[in-house]
Amino acid sequence: MTTTVSFQDLPSLTGVELGTSGYREVTQEQVNLFADATDDHQWIHTDPERAKAGPFGGPIAHGYLTLALIIPFSEELLHVEGVTTKVNYGLDKVRFPSPVPVGSRVRMTTTVREVKEVPGGYQLTMDNVIEVEGGTKPAVAATTLARFYA
Repeated sequence: MTTTVSFQDLPSLTGVELGTSGYREVTQEQVNLFADATDDHQWIHTDPERAKAGPFGGPIAHGYLTLALIIPFSEELLHVEGVTTKVNYGLDKVRFPSPVPVGSRVRMTTTVREVKEVPGGYQLTMDNVIEVEGGTKPAVAATTLARFYA
Protein backbone atom coordinates (compact mmCIF):
# COMPACT_ATOMS: atom_id res chain seq x y z
CA MET A 1 0.00 0.00 0.00
CA THR A 2 1.31 3.43 -0.94
CA THR A 3 1.42 6.30 1.52
CA THR A 4 0.62 9.51 -0.33
CA VAL A 5 1.48 12.84 1.24
CA SER A 6 1.93 16.39 -0.01
CA PHE A 7 5.37 17.99 0.02
CA GLN A 8 4.41 20.41 2.81
CA ASP A 9 3.13 17.54 4.97
CA LEU A 10 6.39 15.53 4.86
CA PRO A 11 7.28 16.48 8.48
CA SER A 12 4.16 14.61 9.63
CA LEU A 13 5.82 11.34 8.59
CA THR A 14 8.35 11.36 11.44
CA GLY A 15 8.06 8.03 13.24
CA VAL A 16 5.57 6.61 10.73
CA GLU A 17 5.90 3.08 9.39
CA LEU A 18 5.12 3.34 5.69
CA GLY A 19 4.21 -0.31 5.53
CA THR A 20 5.44 -3.32 3.63
CA SER A 21 5.88 -3.57 -0.12
CA GLY A 22 4.75 -6.40 -2.29
CA TYR A 23 7.13 -9.23 -3.08
CA ARG A 24 9.58 -9.24 -5.99
CA GLU A 25 11.32 -12.33 -7.29
CA VAL A 26 15.10 -12.15 -7.67
CA THR A 27 15.99 -13.91 -10.94
CA GLN A 28 19.25 -15.29 -12.29
CA GLU A 29 18.91 -12.95 -15.28
CA GLN A 30 18.71 -9.97 -12.92
CA VAL A 31 21.78 -11.20 -11.01
CA ASN A 32 23.72 -11.69 -14.26
CA LEU A 33 22.81 -8.21 -15.51
CA PHE A 34 23.92 -6.73 -12.18
CA ALA A 35 27.19 -8.68 -12.43
CA ASP A 36 27.75 -7.23 -15.90
CA ALA A 37 26.95 -3.69 -14.72
CA THR A 38 29.30 -3.89 -11.71
CA ASP A 39 31.94 -6.26 -13.11
CA ASP A 40 31.36 -8.57 -10.13
CA HIS A 41 31.14 -12.05 -11.66
CA GLN A 42 31.92 -14.04 -8.53
CA TRP A 43 30.76 -17.64 -9.06
CA ILE A 44 28.42 -17.63 -6.02
CA HIS A 45 26.28 -15.20 -8.03
CA THR A 46 26.74 -16.14 -11.68
CA ASP A 47 27.56 -19.86 -11.89
CA PRO A 48 24.46 -21.81 -10.78
CA GLU A 49 26.08 -25.23 -11.24
CA ARG A 50 29.18 -24.41 -9.21
CA ALA A 51 27.10 -22.51 -6.64
CA LYS A 52 25.10 -25.68 -5.89
CA ALA A 53 28.22 -27.05 -4.18
CA GLY A 54 28.97 -23.72 -2.49
CA PRO A 55 28.14 -22.49 1.00
CA PHE A 56 24.57 -21.42 0.12
CA GLY A 57 23.47 -24.44 -1.92
CA GLY A 58 22.86 -22.34 -5.02
CA PRO A 59 23.48 -18.90 -6.47
CA ILE A 60 22.72 -15.83 -4.37
CA ALA A 61 22.06 -12.22 -5.30
CA HIS A 62 24.77 -9.64 -4.76
CA GLY A 63 24.23 -7.74 -1.53
CA TYR A 64 24.37 -4.48 -3.46
CA LEU A 65 21.73 -5.74 -5.89
CA THR A 66 19.41 -6.40 -2.98
CA LEU A 67 20.29 -2.97 -1.56
CA ALA A 68 19.43 -1.37 -4.91
CA LEU A 69 15.91 -2.78 -4.65
CA ILE A 70 15.28 -0.12 -2.01
CA ILE A 71 14.59 2.27 -4.90
CA PRO A 72 11.62 0.46 -6.49
CA PHE A 73 10.32 -0.64 -3.08
CA SER A 74 10.44 2.99 -1.87
CA GLU A 75 8.52 4.11 -4.95
CA GLU A 76 5.87 1.57 -4.06
CA LEU A 77 5.65 2.66 -0.41
CA LEU A 78 5.81 6.48 -0.63
CA HIS A 79 4.43 8.99 -3.10
CA VAL A 80 5.00 12.69 -2.41
CA GLU A 81 2.82 15.13 -4.31
CA GLY A 82 4.20 18.51 -5.34
CA VAL A 83 7.81 17.33 -5.66
CA THR A 84 9.97 18.37 -8.60
CA THR A 85 13.09 16.43 -7.64
CA LYS A 86 13.93 13.41 -5.46
CA VAL A 87 17.54 12.66 -4.60
CA ASN A 88 19.12 9.65 -2.92
CA TYR A 89 21.35 11.54 -0.51
CA GLY A 90 23.15 8.57 1.01
CA LEU A 91 23.26 5.77 3.52
CA ASP A 92 23.97 5.89 7.23
CA LYS A 93 24.20 2.16 7.88
CA VAL A 94 23.90 -1.00 5.80
CA ARG A 95 24.04 -4.63 6.88
CA PHE A 96 23.49 -7.88 4.94
CA PRO A 97 22.46 -10.35 7.69
CA SER A 98 21.41 -13.18 5.34
CA PRO A 99 21.80 -14.13 1.67
CA VAL A 100 19.10 -13.85 -0.99
CA PRO A 101 18.92 -17.09 -2.97
CA VAL A 102 18.22 -16.66 -6.66
CA GLY A 103 14.57 -17.45 -7.27
CA SER A 104 13.46 -16.24 -3.85
CA ARG A 105 11.04 -13.41 -3.26
CA VAL A 106 11.89 -10.30 -1.23
CA ARG A 107 9.90 -7.39 0.16
CA MET A 108 10.66 -4.29 2.24
CA THR A 109 9.26 -2.56 5.30
CA THR A 110 10.15 1.11 5.85
CA THR A 111 9.84 3.44 8.82
CA VAL A 112 10.56 7.17 8.59
CA ARG A 113 12.91 7.87 11.49
CA GLU A 114 13.36 11.61 10.96
CA VAL A 115 12.32 14.45 8.67
CA LYS A 116 14.36 17.62 8.68
CA GLU A 117 14.21 20.75 6.62
CA VAL A 118 17.08 21.40 4.21
CA PRO A 119 17.48 24.36 1.84
CA GLY A 120 14.64 24.05 -0.65
CA GLY A 121 13.21 20.84 0.71
CA TYR A 122 13.16 18.04 3.26
CA GLN A 123 15.50 15.19 4.08
CA LEU A 124 13.99 11.91 5.26
CA THR A 125 15.99 9.39 7.25
CA MET A 126 14.38 5.99 6.73
CA ASP A 127 14.99 2.59 8.27
CA ASN A 128 14.48 -0.13 5.65
CA VAL A 129 14.39 -3.87 6.17
CA ILE A 130 14.35 -6.24 3.20
CA GLU A 131 13.29 -9.77 4.01
CA VAL A 132 13.30 -13.03 2.08
CA GLU A 133 9.96 -14.81 2.00
CA GLY A 134 10.16 -17.60 4.59
CA GLY A 135 13.50 -16.34 5.95
CA THR A 136 14.34 -15.95 9.62
CA LYS A 137 16.68 -12.93 9.38
CA PRO A 138 16.59 -9.82 7.22
CA ALA A 139 18.51 -9.86 3.95
CA VAL A 140 19.24 -6.13 4.22
CA ALA A 141 18.89 -3.59 7.01
CA ALA A 142 19.71 -0.10 5.77
CA THR A 143 19.21 3.46 6.91
CA THR A 144 18.79 5.67 3.87
CA LEU A 145 18.67 9.43 3.38
CA ALA A 146 16.44 10.89 0.69
CA ARG A 147 15.83 14.51 -0.21
CA PHE A 148 12.64 15.88 -1.68
CA TYR A 149 12.50 19.29 -3.33
CA ALA A 150 9.45 21.31 -4.41
